[in-house]
Amino acid sequence: MPTPPGPSGPTHRGSGPRVPRALRILIPAVLILVWLAAAGIGGPYFGRVDEVSSNDRTAYLPDSAEATRAQALAGDFSGSDAIPAIIVITGEQELTEDQLGAITDATEALDDVDGVEGEISPPIPSEDGLAVQVFVPLDADADLGDLVPQLEEELSSDLPAGLTARVTGPAGFSADLGAAFAGIDGLLLGVALAAVLIILVIVYRSVLLPLIVLSTSMFALCAALLLIWHLAAADVLLLSGQTQGILFILVIGAATDYSLLYVARYRDELRRQQRKGAATVTALRGTVEPVLASGGTVIAGLLCLLLSDLKSNSTLGPVAAIGIVFAMLAALTLLPAILYVAGRVAFWPRHPVYDPSTSDVSSPVLDHGVWGRIATAVARRPRTIWMLTAIVLAVGCAGALQLKADGVPQSDLVIGSSSARDGQVALGEHFPAGAGSPVQVIVDEEDLQASTDLLLQDDGIDSVSVTAEDSPSGSAPVTADGVQAQGPPGSPAASPTVVDGRVLLQGTLTDAPDSAAAEQTVRDLRATLGHEGFTAIVGGETATALDTNDASAHDRALIIPVVLVVILLILMMLLRSVLAPILLVATTVLSFGTALGVAALVFQHVFAFPGADPAVPLYGFVFLVALGIDYNIFLMTRVREEALHHGAREGVVRGLAVTGGVITSAGLVLAATFAALSVIPILFLVQIAFIVAFGVLLDTFVVRTLLVPALALDLGRAIWWPSRLSRRTPR
Repeated sequence: MPTPPGPSGPTHRGSGPRVPRALRILIPAVLILVWLAAAGIGGPYFGRVDEVSSNDRTAYLPDSAEATRAQALAGDFSGSDAIPAIIVITGEQELTEDQLGAITDATEALDDVDGVEGEISPPIPSEDGLAVQVFVPLDADADLGDLVPQLEEELSSDLPAGLTARVTGPAGFSADLGAAFAGIDGLLLGVALAAVLIILVIVYRSVLLPLIVLSTSMFALCAALLLIWHLAAADVLLLSGQTQGILFILVIGAATDYSLLYVARYRDELRRQQRKGAATVTALRGTVEPVLASGGTVIAGLLCLLLSDLKSNSTLGPVAAIGIVFAMLAALTLLPAILYVAGRVAFWPRHPVYDPSTSDVSSPVLDHGVWGRIATAVARRPRTIWMLTAIVLAVGCAGALQLKADGVPQSDLVIGSSSARDGQVALGEHFPAGAGSPVQVIVDEEDLQASTDLLLQDDGIDSVSVTAEDSPSGSAPVTADGVQAQGPPGSPAASPTVVDGRVLLQGTLTDAPDSAAAEQTVRDLRATLGHEGFTAIVGGETATALDTNDASAHDRALIIPVVLVVILLILMMLLRSVLAPILLVATTVLSFGTALGVAALVFQHVFAFPGADPAVPLYGFVFLVALGIDYNIFLMTRVREEALHHGAREGVVRGLAVTGGVITSAGLVLAATFAALSVIPILFLVQIAFIVAFGVLLDTFVVRTLLVPALALDLGRAIWWPSRLSRRTPR
């Protein structure tokens, strides 16, 4: 992300440092060839990310989570890791014998579909006679995004007119997620690149330069993806569609911002120096430190996610950090090499003209156009400006109290139409709402009946069954009188499947499995079974969602303070001050609170979202604080530089004037790239897109333009306490 153009060195540098001729040719050529090779190899991996990624929520829980342990043991009872698909077939009137026969034939024919694994259950009619449900086990390694629509298509062609079939349950919702994430490689990248290209054309008013900058971002993304893919293939990293989307956006936005910084410095040096080689060396010297400081801050914030219990959070940290590393490398190696080769031609038709008079460090701030005038205006009444700005931001923070970030139902994760959601609604209308996604309770064999009685006493449980090998359906009902026969009248009671002295009970929920009431039922069961002294493990889809939300809330409470401390320490080392970093972090947190407050109001009253994942505030905080603090870093490092020559007050005015244009451009680019996440119809990504995009714009146009400069002006030299700059007079 860019920092102020123009170094503060000697007043005339028309000659500049010389670079040996051989190096002027060899170094740029080698750099360009290396990046071309990396991009050429990494490019094809865009279409292969799904080979090493997973959207299974249980895979992201810590190994110690109860739902994780339950899932690991449940496979021993069924002998399969198949993912259950629930087919709900409904009719407008009570189903006839002919229709039921046709349903049986159509569902049995699904056994020939590749990806169907195991025995398909017979159709189970509802009490009202208007629907049936069928359980179909699907191969866990199959592409559910293709398999589930295929099942629906097969059924629609085989069933009689007047019957509607929908696939829901774990397989149906997984297919919905897969379909939603399918647009990441194409739609998301296309929208993000188009938005950045438009901004760059407006900023540079050039033909070649926007394409050069955009190519730098894409090369960085290709190289990062190449490394991340192989790390994921080796099980070093865990990838999901969510992580992939954030990686793409973060690399494009960061690489473009870092490129904006270098281009600004290089263009100024071409005005000060005749030789493009000397301009390149000087521009790099002025760019390396702010880019490393910026990238280092972002990486430090992201790596704090490694403290997370939830693997979807902890793996995002290193994945995104790798992306930032390649964004910095591309901006500091590939871009300078290309611009060196192109020289002034890259800026066509607005060539930078050599003019040594531009090196005069005493030129007035009004020479910097609109930002010079803004800086002068802020300097007139700094105390009034920062107090009014802080009050307005504080009022905006109040809206954050309305943010419902305690989790959303699985059926609401995908925005827009959903066959799985429609199927779950139909399931709840004709069967117990939790049918098909039962609570799994693994207990000791001797506690089977006592545990069953406790489950049946809970109002959230409709019925209980036990896994049984000698039952035609693979399970048998359990009542207060014991295990019941599952077959014709007079059949003997089924024998429960026993694995290592344990049995698997399945409780059908009376509420929808992704509802808050169902999660409370799981909490109550765990508490009741534990209180009675049973060695019980409670799992299933509902338990997975519950444990995920709990882990996410824990991560949020732990990581946010850690990120604040880490970034505060980095700023203290960078600015050699205590007070300035505290103020910068405080203003960034205030900006985040306002962004969260406005987002909460928009989510609730404009979009009518059902709530938010507990990780939404965490991700919003990490991205806004780590990325937003960069703009304050760029401003204040330049302010400090100017203060050494002109004093504290004039340093603030000049720093704001010379950084305004390039930082504003960077903010617009970053906001546009994150806004592009909203094209993926996943509730979590849409909410993150709004919070980060709005927050970045707030940082760019309010915090960095008004609040921070006004505070610095009002405090004067004291803001640099306890460094010597707080006591010295300008040179």
